[in-house]
Amino acid sequence: MKLQYPYYYSLVMNLFLLTGSFVFAQEKNNTYIEINGSVTDSKTKAPLVFADLIVQGTNIATITNTEGDYLLKIPDSLKSISVVVQYLGYEDQTISIPVLLSNANIRLNPSITTLNEVTINAPKDAETLVRLMLKRKGDNSFNTGISMTGFYRETIKKRRQNASLSEAVVEIYKQPTTSNKRDAIKIVKVRKNTNYSRLDTIALKLQGGPFSNLFADIIKYPQYIFSEENLSDYTFTFDKPTQINDQLIYIVNFKQRPELKIPLFYGKLYIDSQNFALTSAIFSLNVDNKVLASELFVRKKPNKATVYPTQANYRVNYRTSNGKWYYSYSNILLTFKVNWKGRLFSSYYTLNSEMAITDWKPTNVKYEKPNNRDLILRPSTILVDEASGFNDPEFWGEYNIIEPEKSIENAIKKINKQLDKEEPQS
Repeated sequence: MKLQYPYYYSLVMNLFLLTGSFVFAQEKNNTYIEINGSVTDSKTKAPLVFADLIVQGTNIATITNTEGDYLLKIPDSLKSISVVVQYLGYEDQTISIPVLLSNANIRLNPSITTLNEVTINAPKDAETLVRLMLKRKGDNSFNTGISMTGFYRETIKKRRQNASLSEAVVEIYKQPTTSNKRDAIKIVKVRKNTNYSRLDTIALKLQGGPFSNLFADIIKYPQYIFSEENLSDYTFTFDKPTQINDQLIYIVNFKQRPELKIPLFYGKLYIDSQNFALTSAIFSLNVDNKVLASELFVRKKPNKATVYPTQANYRVNYRTSNGKWYYSYSNILLTFKVNWKGRLFSSYYTLNSEMAITDWKPTNVKYEKPNNRDLILRPSTILVDEASGFNDPEFWGEYNIIEPEKSIENAIKKINKQLDKEEPQS
């Protein structure tokens, strides 16, 4: 069996030294309401990671970060409507914007799944359910293209220290899931900071940028994870089900067959019991075979370094609108170990990329490439090479972005303090 690994996995590692700086600013636009808050479990107070917040009656949305925090920007004209908060395994909550403005910290109640519901419309086995999921993808998704606005963030850390941060607002023309045509991406605005001195003179670059996250969409690109043709390379089992807004969700565990030694995937699929639509997937690549796993990711490296991945984790979420499901968020977390010849200690680097859809609309208009070809992204694009710096703060004020983690915020503050010290006195 030959697995069709996409080249969006590629990590380019070069030996050179650069320095950079940025000023991170967020200007409030008077025509927008900005709400900062958190989403937590009502009982345990634990943060709920990747919870959806959707402005009711619109396609405007955002998502909580890995600390459960969110930032939501809403046009002033919509200030009288409500926000729907959703999280797998919890009851939906609808909150008016005036109430959110007075208390933006949201607590969700866990939903309760009764055992007798599990037998309703249950397929005979887990593999049959997965085949139904793939077979019905055309019925469960829009049969037209979708024009999307997305926010993309890419960070690199050396151990726990932030070394590089790139962000972009992108326009995406999402092809129908039944089409063989690849999605198209155009950069609206991009900004970056890279402190290569923290990378120990190694520059790590993810080839693909936002395409990396789009290709994690199992429904649109099943050939990159598994398809109906290679399902026999996996074993599937049922896990305990959960719920989304009183709707039963099957959970399917999958892993590669033990006799296969090539790197394949393992993880969980969350499938709607009513229409067999994929609602979410959390999966990882088996990196036990260091040689083969390294060949998948590393395209270029210093001769004196041995580089291999220690983890490769993926997540993709979908939202529903009028009975149709669409790609809404994906996250990729890659960790690499670098062994240097002649050095006692190894270096560890973590590359995390995520993309959230913040607005969208169905469209029958064929995607047209803009005149400026520099704005067009390709799967071989390295986003950090396309960015010029953290500038044009007025632009970012009206776009929904993923709230940065506290570690990123602290890094920004430290760099800003250093810039203030270095600024010449007038």
